[in-house]
Amino acid sequence: MIDLYSLATPNGQKVSIALEEMGLSYTPHTIDIMKGDQFKPEFVSVNPNSKIPAIVDQDGPGGKPFAVFESGAILVYLAKKSGKFLSKDPRLESETLQWLFFQVGGVGPMFGQFGHFYKYAGAKCEHPYPVERYANESKRLLKVLDTRLAGERGGRDFLVGDEYSIADMAMMPWVHCLKVFYGAKDVLGLEGFANVEKWVARCLARPQTAAGMKVCDF
Repeated sequence: MIDLYSLATPNGQKVSIALEEMGLSYTPHTIDIMKGDQFKPEFVSVNPNSKIPAIVDQDGPGGKPFAVFESGAILVYLAKKSGKFLSKDPRLESETLQWLFFQVGGVGPMFGQFGHFYKYAGAKCEHPYPVERYANESKRLLKVLDTRLAGERGGRDFLVGDEYSIADMAMMPWVHCLKVFYGAKDVLGLEGFANVEKWVARCLARPQTAAGMKVCDF
């Protein structure tokens, strides 16, 4: 019922994890951003911003096809469609959305900028300022996450309440990326964020989440 247009980057993995965890039927379509697929008219018609991921729900509101772009908006849409991973308790729902928006507005952009300057732009920008700026901000955000996961009762399994949610689905791929794709374990001191490290492992131990990480791989 759902067409997924994506690539297995952290932003793309958020949505494929959600589709796997929620048990929704979907067809994956790989959008190779290295080759410029995101600028092709057929994709722009789904996402006018030319970014992955995007979905088309063939059984959308009113039974008609419905396109959704922006990964955070997609996660909320899928959670409401499936009735899963977004609490109906008003307090827990708000907390989940707060941490989701923390990822969308902070973690994703800052980690992404760090990765760009640390891994890709070394030959173009020899000044240390960009890497230092985004490394420091990434470490600050990791500390926020680590403190949240420490909780007040000796540790949280997940970001909100006692249950896995779309906030975890959004956040984990970006944290995982720091180590496995950017190779920044040492420069960011990732081992110093023990609660975050355990939480990433806990998320990846879920079979559906592990499967979602590999959809539209490259």
